[in-house]
Amino acid sequence: MPIRIQNDLPAKKILQTENIFIMSHERAVSQDIRPLKIIILNLMPTKVETETQLLRLLGNSPLQVDIELLQMATHISKNTSPHHLTTFYKTFDEIKSNKYDGMIITGAPVEQLEYEDVDYWTELCKIMRWSKRNVCSTLHICWGAQAGLYYHYGIPKHTLSDKLSGVYKHSILETYHPLMRGFDDKFFMPHSRYTTIAREDVQQHKELRILAISNTAGPSIITDVDGRQVFVMGHCEYDRNTLAMEYFRDINKGLSPKIPVNYFPDDNPAAIPPLTWRSHATLLFTNWLNYFVYQQTPYDLEKLDIINTSDE
Repeated sequence: MPIRIQNDLPAKKILQTENIFIMSHERAVSQDIRPLKIIILNLMPTKVETETQLLRLLGNSPLQVDIELLQMATHISKNTSPHHLTTFYKTFDEIKSNKYDGMIITGAPVEQLEYEDVDYWTELCKIMRWSKRNVCSTLHICWGAQAGLYYHYGIPKHTLSDKLSGVYKHSILETYHPLMRGFDDKFFMPHSRYTTIAREDVQQHKELRILAISNTAGPSIITDVDGRQVFVMGHCEYDRNTLAMEYFRDINKGLSPKIPVNYFPDDNPAAIPPLTWRSHATLLFTNWLNYFVYQQTPYDLEKLDIINTSDE
C-alpha cells in the first residue's frame, strides 16, 4: 500500500530501506482516486518506533493511504521530543471536524492504573465517542483494546499475577470471518502486559465476537458484528527486538523480569529472537483495511455518520 506521510518523518528512511512504498505528495495528488484517510492515536512512549512499526504494516496494498498522527493534549510525553510532536502530530481539537476511513489506537504502559486514574482518560473517552460518528472502523491495540472494551461495553480488566510477556500461540475460533481470512489454524502474536480480559465477560455481549484466542494470553482478537470496533490484545506490530528491549530495560531498572515466553532461542537472552509473527501481522492489517475500511466506507466521507446509526 503506498502510504503518504510527511516528507521528513523519521520513519520514512527506515521504511524506504525496506522497500515500503511511500508516495510523494506530487504523485498522490496526480492520481484520480480518493485515498483512505487513517489517523493513528499514538499513546506509546516510544512514538518514533511505534510510527515505523504501524506504517510498515499499513504499506502492503495497492490502495493509497494518507496518514495523520494524533497525540493527547492533556498528557506531556517524556520520551519524545517536543519538536517531533509539534512537527508531526495533531491534537484532537485540530482534527475533530474531520472524518476518517480508519483509526488506530495504540497501547500504552498504563495498564496497572485504573482507567479513570490515567491523566488523559477523559480526553480519550471524548475521542472514542467522537470516533463512533467520524470513523468507519477503529483498530484498538493492547491497552488501547482494553480501554476500548471498557469504554464501549463496560468490560473490566483483570490484573495478572505475573507480567504476560512473550510470543504466544493462538487458535482461530471463526475461520471464515473476513478479518481471519488467509490465517493458518495456529498463529503467533507477541504480548506484553500486566492485565487481561476474561472470555466470559466478552461472551456476555452478543454484539461481540471472539475471533482468536490463546490458552495463556486469553481472548486476543475481538470485533463487533460490523467490524467497526476491532480489538487486538497483543502487539502484532512489534519488531523482532521490541520484547528484548523491554526485557533489558526492566533489568536496567533493577527489576527481575522473567524471560519472555517462546521468544529467545533456548531462553538465551544473548541469542537473536526469530520473527515468527510478521506474516500474520501483515495479513491482519491488510484484512482490516480491505474488508472493514476500504469496502465499508462511503466514497463521500461526509456521509459517514449515516451508517453510524448505533451512536449513543
